[in-house]
Amino acid sequence: MTNKLGILVAGANGRMGKNIIRMVVEDPKTMLVGATDHPESSVQGADAGLNAGTQVASVTISPDLERSLQKAHGAVIIDFSSPETTVKNVERAKEFKTPLVIGTTGFSEEQREFILNAAESLPIVLTPNMSVGMNLVFEMVEQAARILNDDYDIEVFEAHHRRKKDSPSGTANKLAQIICEATGRDYPEDLCFERNGIVGERTKKEIGMQVLRGGDIVGEHTVFFCGEGERIEIKHVANRRTTFAAGAIRAAKWVATQKPGLYTMKNVLGLA
Repeated sequence: MTNKLGILVAGANGRMGKNIIRMVVEDPKTMLVGATDHPESSVQGADAGLNAGTQVASVTISPDLERSLQKAHGAVIIDFSSPETTVKNVERAKEFKTPLVIGTTGFSEEQREFILNAAESLPIVLTPNMSVGMNLVFEMVEQAARILNDDYDIEVFEAHHRRKKDSPSGTANKLAQIICEATGRDYPEDLCFERNGIVGERTKKEIGMQVLRGGDIVGEHTVFFCGEGERIEIKHVANRRTTFAAGAIRAAKWVATQKPGLYTMKNVLGLA
């Protein structure tokens, strides 16, 4: 009998899915027990390990999460798919009482509410960014925003690869939410997503949100605090997706033993 934690990866053919599969297969404390991707995926039926560029995993990529869960008692789902697919996966997870780690972004309010309700009976880690470093940045930005407040103009900048579908990124939105909570601003009403033409002076409450999409940028986020005579920049740059994959696996190991509830990486890292 193995003591390894079984992990099922949803979104197996995506950039994050492949990175997670490689690290799960290579981690001596985890084993890949399932891998799913959308039904039209060209890799259906392929070995998940070989498809991810690592050793044979003896796990076939399938569109059927339910069948995978039937064979994966005691496992954890790591989901980096799409908002619509993630919601369906949460439904299946409730049936099998399977903990989840969700890195998908771009949820509607209705979809987020569904996940929140599901967490009443299921342990779920939901976070827009699995990076340990980025989650420390969240803490730094909260402290800086609370101290500097209206005395400094605040701007959020993010950059990602050209194929990213949601904008601004979930991480950038999370940064804006943290700033708003720390300074008494309203989210998203106080955010400015575009400046064009004669827009006038910025208001004290305004938070600028700017986005770059291009090439193969993995992820870059900067928060600017611009005051009279000085500027503070808190910046995080991800050079490889393995940093997110490592965080996701760390979250899976943690959530496997938790009670039902909605958690974030702050909980996983012991910051909450």
